Amino acid sequence: MAMLSRGEILMLIRDNLAEITGQPSLHLTEATTADDVLDWDSINHVKLIISLEQELNMRFESVDVEGLKDVGDLIGVIQAKMQA
Repeated sequence: MAMLSRGEILMLIRDNLAEITGQPSLHLTEATTADDVLDWDSINHVKLIISLEQELNMRFESVDVEGLKDVGDLIGVIQAKMQA
């Protein structure tokens, strides 16, 4: 898979999370946390991770996602997996 920019990954996360939470006008930044987004609970977090795995054709291990603090951390994990 071609390397995506941080901005492209941000939009991918935004689009997936907007669909999962039913918020088409959702706005995310790299500093956004789950607490900032209505309905971004643990169930929808798992749905987001699964959706990203399918779209990006990669697997996340629990160690990859358990320490994430914000969207920027998730972008970093995705970029690291793309480079691996």
